[in-house]
Amino acid sequence: MTSTVAQASRPIPDLRYKPTRSRNIIGIALTSVAGLFSLVAVLPLFLVLSYVLYKGASKLSLDLFLLEQPAPGLEVGGISNAIQGSIIVTLIASLLAIPIGIGGGVFLAEYSRNGWFANFIRFGTNVLSGVPSIIAGVFIYSAIVSTRILFGHAYSAVAGGMALAVLMLPTVIKTTDEGLKLVSDDLRRAALGVGASRFVTTIRITLPKASRSIATGIVLSIARAAGETAPLIFTALYSPWWAEGIFNPVGSLSVLIFKFATMPYEVQNELAWAASFVLVAFILALNLVARWINTFTSR
Repeated sequence: MTSTVAQASRPIPDLRYKPTRSRNIIGIALTSVAGLFSLVAVLPLFLVLSYVLYKGASKLSLDLFLLEQPAPGLEVGGISNAIQGSIIVTLIASLLAIPIGIGGGVFLAEYSRNGWFANFIRFGTNVLSGVPSIIAGVFIYSAIVSTRILFGHAYSAVAGGMALAVLMLPTVIKTTDEGLKLVSDDLRRAALGVGASRFVTTIRITLPKASRSIATGIVLSIARAAGETAPLIFTALYSPWWAEGIFNPVGSLSVLIFKFATMPYEVQNELAWAASFVLVAFILALNLVARWINTFTSR
């Protein structure tokens, strides 16, 4: 009874926020420094986007998307051949990387979760995701282009798609693996309990539940592949005309930018900036789609 009265008679501490206290001053200072560093980290992105918008948006026109690139000295032309080539190469890369990547992720998450082979594959994908893109181009050049194994053809859109597929694989495999791990094991046990096989459980239960996470990884991998230049120089080369087939060289936006930016002609330099704007807008749109999918999934 006496202790209760003593506790009740104690004065109530002052819990009001006082900005003059040393810990509050240090907290405000560190928060300001963190905010400044965050601004510095994001500033290059806004500068690049602003400058590309300033230099490239003014060159947009209908002819830019309908005409082939002009010959040196001519002033009328567009980048339709490069846009078509980029779409073809990226589509080939997607057709190769997405099924293999999803299959690899399913194997890691559903069939060999903690085995030595699964750990080896995970280690390999982590290493492959950090390999410079030019290495993928040199590898496909040595294995596909120089050997002319594709029906006697050397540089081709298929070879370019293979090089980009190598770059896409780690992202697709890792996002599929992680997305399937997030699916509750109770769903697997319930499906197996009613007689479903592991294959049916994977196809009908776990993959649909993880489909949005997998879609996010696919979109991000496509965004990375669409902006690569070095692998395409070694594999798809470049063509100033519309594509004549997937087994022939094709143009691409990234290689066009590389070539036109170094030319001593104003028209080609302007087309390089316009192509830069188109490519940046495409990649930015893909990243926004991936973020929207991720946000929609988390609700």
